[in-house]
Amino acid sequence: MAGHSQFKNIMHRKGAQDKKRAKIFGRLIREIVVAARSGLPEPDKNPRLRAAISAARAANMPKDNIDRAIKRVAGGEDDTNYEEVRYEGYGPGGVAVIVEALTDNRNRTASEVRAAFSKLGGSLGETNSVSFMFDRLGMIVYPAGAASADDMFEAAADAGADNVESTAEGHEIYCAPEDFSSVRDAVVERFGDPEEAALIWKPQTTVAIDEDQAATLFKLLDTLDDSDDVQSVAANYDISDEIMTRMTA
Repeated sequence: MAGHSQFKNIMHRKGAQDKKRAKIFGRLIREIVVAARSGLPEPDKNPRLRAAISAARAANMPKDNIDRAIKRVAGGEDDTNYEEVRYEGYGPGGVAVIVEALTDNRNRTASEVRAAFSKLGGSLGETNSVSFMFDRLGMIVYPAGAASADDMFEAAADAGADNVESTAEGHEIYCAPEDFSSVRDAVVERFGDPEEAALIWKPQTTVAIDEDQAATLFKLLDTLDDSDDVQSVAANYDISDEIMTRMTA
């Protein structure tokens, strides 16, 4: 198990601004519904549901919202049939992009994703056309103040994690997908709810892009992320600190 590496996880994430809160909550509720339907609607007997609830708590979703979503499934009130679909393609500068969605209308979602790629300098490929360049991993994120790097490393190792990356910003714990539930439960018991806990696509290598490519890529990623059906977007871009400073000034 490697420790404290400085590899930077590249994953497109949105902050939870107030204007985005309803969309974020809707996305999390959709995952709770699918998770509850995929097994028993009881968190202690359903690892995916526990993960969905943990993610909702990390986003400060009220407990009542979570409980209502689970009760709708348990009571047979929510019969929406969501499918899990994945889209893969290339963005500006040859950046590989993976889009994961939960949808009740595959044609609508495919059309939205295809339009985003075609309008913003990308090209949609076949399934598995870029995912071989990523590792599928469980990721659990804690703020730096949750524990020292050594304590986090020890706890994660004892729980069966593969790697911990600790920086001044925080701790990222990585594990195999099949170990995600047990590792998450173990560290939650020790450190409380994480900032984020999810299965992710972590790039094996990154692609350096210039400022013009970065501007278009961010528009593409934002457009994809704005879709109600899209649950996550991952990409293997690398942007220099100098460019990022100019773009966020």
